[in-house]
Amino acid sequence: MVELTGGEPLLQKESIPLLRRLLDEGYRVMLETSGERSLDGVPDAVIKIVDVKCPDSGEADTFRLENLDAMAAHDQLKFVVGTRRDYEFARDFTREHRLTERFAAVIFSPVHGEADLAETAAWMLQDGLDDVRFGSQLHKQIWGAEATGV
Repeated sequence: MVELTGGEPLLQKESIPLLRRLLDEGYRVMLETSGERSLDGVPDAVIKIVDVKCPDSGEADTFRLENLDAMAAHDQLKFVVGTRRDYEFARDFTREHRLTERFAAVIFSPVHGEADLAETAAWMLQDGLDDVRFGSQLHKQIWGAEATGV
């Protein structure tokens, strides 16, 4: 298995040819992307993990809505949640676009050091989001946000 991540891997002109070559050589391939670049040209067999930027990220207007139509059932969407407003945006976007019905996983990931894990989980439970995964940056909880090489 090979995963391309970044920064933003789709900024590199070689990324799509590399994805194709890896698939041709028999690898299971994943791409983690910010959702700000078009997914056109990314082979369907690539498992895409796409961020949808929430309002308080400062990058909320960068997500390309048309990327939802370029995704396959095995793909995943991730929301990095820093505030209650971010959470409500993620919840409403997930419901409006029926994301849990369309994709393998929808993940809400609290911002380390900003969003309270228990509070975010409680909101998800209160809203009945039992089909949304809760993800945390476990490495930051164990070794701290500044640790490298973990």
